[in-house]
Amino acid sequence: MRDSMGGIPVYLDHAATTPVDARVAALMSECLTAQGTYGNPSSEHVYGRAARARVEHARAQAAALIGCRPLDLVWTSGATESNNLAILGIARGASGTVRGTSGTRARRGHLVTARTEHKSVLDACRALEREGFEISYLLPDRDGLIDAHALRAALREDTLLVSIMHANNETGVLQDIAAIAAVCHERDVCLHVDAAQSVGKVPADVAALGADLLGFTAHKLYGPKGIGALYVSSAWRATLRPLLYGGGQERGLRGGTLPVHQIVGFGMACELAGGMLTAEGQRLSELGERLWGGLADLDGTLLNGHRTHRVPGILNVSFAGVEGESLLAGLTELALSSGSACNSDTDEPSYVLRALGRDTQLAQSSLRFSLGRSTQAQHIDLAVTAVRREVCRLRAAAP
Repeated sequence: MRDSMGGIPVYLDHAATTPVDARVAALMSECLTAQGTYGNPSSEHVYGRAARARVEHARAQAAALIGCRPLDLVWTSGATESNNLAILGIARGASGTVRGTSGTRARRGHLVTARTEHKSVLDACRALEREGFEISYLLPDRDGLIDAHALRAALREDTLLVSIMHANNETGVLQDIAAIAAVCHERDVCLHVDAAQSVGKVPADVAALGADLLGFTAHKLYGPKGIGALYVSSAWRATLRPLLYGGGQERGLRGGTLPVHQIVGFGMACELAGGMLTAEGQRLSELGERLWGGLADLDGTLLNGHRTHRVPGILNVSFAGVEGESLLAGLTELALSSGSACNSDTDEPSYVLRALGRDTQLAQSSLRFSLGRSTQAQHIDLAVTAVRREVCRLRAAAP
């Protein structure tokens, strides 16, 4: 069965990737030909100045979405690089002394993160462990939430950085970043937030959150792949060390010629997302409720993550007594996933769901539904019908 709207599978995995908004694509194309703004923004000739003006306009658009000054935003290749620059850059920049919000302190070699973070955070932390840093990995509660008291207990005199994501990429669970930030700032500890899944979907003002560093990316906002940004507060800019060295672009924090077409696309995507933030968030919340309402009465069906503290449009559901790959294979009319696209090359059960207390079978029998701008009520109803059909069929066939 195919979607009668277009003859292709109904797309329910917008967290993994999104199509570029047509308005974004049109703007990007203007920077790719001789008739457009194709200059190197680091050059001083007329073409370079024109390109630089476009880059800075986009920087202002992206900064407005998270409530920061444009000069506090550094372009990167995406959220993975933003997270690595924040974590490795702060840790490695801590040699000697580090200036925090309340003065100078001795070198520290301890970081705190959570077991449910994105691989770009966890793998960066493991790299630091090999360099001699110590990492504490917090375990969330069964709803996926990090307790601020547990964080406070994990902090040490030599704690340098805490890295906690805003919205989980597999479950959609939203952390209380403001409460976490308050604990960090009590102890003059830098807070990094991976906000790839939340920026443009829920309010993510850096001042309200209390984030010292915050990374996000364009392709979660219907912008192009391969471009992201890192907010760096002025209090921690001097501590941050670059990962890439070159021509001194981005005030020496990220060398390399800037991809003007991607940057202008990112900026426009941010502006569009900001304009529809409230209305689209409400719409996706309603669609998510419709989806869960259609599945919740199936025996052995469990919602993974907190019921209400979640980003609109992401639901992760486990189905007891069903083999996950068989379930996916049977849902030919849907395009969704059993977990994060970043972990699609492994058949291991989701480490995020295991951290929430799900056993191997339940973790392997989960589906992540991620709704987007093109998702309509009829798509939700089709998905409910298809999932119920396959779950019942597989359970009936099981020994």
